[in-house]
Amino acid sequence: MVKNNKLRLLSYVVIAYMLLVFAWWSVLLYTKNKDAYNAKLKYWELIMVAQGDISNAHEFTHTPKYEELTKKYKSHELMIFGEGAVFVLSLAIGIWLINRGYNREMIAAQQSRNFLLSITHELKSPIASIRLVLETFLKRDLHKELFNKLGNNALSETERLTSLVDNLLLAAKMETAYQPVIEEINVVELLEEMISKVRTKFPKVTVKFDSDLNSAYVNGDSMGLTSVILNLIENAIKYSPDPAEIAVALAHSKENILIAFADKGFGIPDSEKSNIFNKFYRIGNEDTRKTKGTGLGLYIVNEIVRAHNGKINIADNNPKGTIFKVYLPQIKN
Repeated sequence: MVKNNKLRLLSYVVIAYMLLVFAWWSVLLYTKNKDAYNAKLKYWELIMVAQGDISNAHEFTHTPKYEELTKKYKSHELMIFGEGAVFVLSLAIGIWLINRGYNREMIAAQQSRNFLLSITHELKSPIASIRLVLETFLKRDLHKELFNKLGNNALSETERLTSLVDNLLLAAKMETAYQPVIEEINVVELLEEMISKVRTKFPKVTVKFDSDLNSAYVNGDSMGLTSVILNLIENAIKYSPDPAEIAVALAHSKENILIAFADKGFGIPDSEKSNIFNKFYRIGNEDTRKTKGTGLGLYIVNEIVRAHNGKINIADNNPKGTIFKVYLPQIKN
């Protein structure tokens, strides 16, 4: 970081030096142009007086030669100012592009560091829990009830670890290798199945499902759409106060089907909405920073939806919370 700041300061010093040199040469060029113009005026004035064409300096200002020299002078003057303005504008645009690129690189580097820190914690936590359970099994003779409780905890941590690894692999595929395996999918059945799994996994969470359709078919990748549904529901749970209340709705929207995921959580500030689908990005307020996460879930969701020729929008949920709206092209039966 210190090295980057030094390089940035050095670049500013070089830019400032270039501007000073340019200003100096511009003033010098302008002065030389004016001196040359005055010298030519005086030269032609003397020649014309000597030849008897004019009798004084005032008459010279009304001659074609004076007008010609003045026109050339103004043309040169305009050229100096024009080229100077283009140079300054080009330099300003270059500085802006460099700053924008630098800021983006710094943000990306910070997000990568945050990702490494969060992923380290996310990996170590379930591994430590599973190890503790296994050591307990080996060292103690437990009664059945406690044995089952610890075993279920270990299975839950294993599922969490598996989900994390799956997300990492899927995120790695998104940029180059992700190819949806297209088949005809009944979205109503898929939503009901996934919501049932969420209710089993999070028994304290209320997940309501409302559908205007008995069936709705899309051409899609079953695993990809499953990831979209689970990520959006679990994301809503993660960023909602306990006990979370989630509403999932399915409806027609022109040529598409609309799946809406609404929560009553912390909400997303308008300034953050354009960034939340970026890789590794996490919202920076204190409420959400306390939650676990890697910044990959919504990135994966967005990429999968785009791969299905769909789109995803964000809206505020009144009086509080967020609504994610997923639009997918519907098959006409």
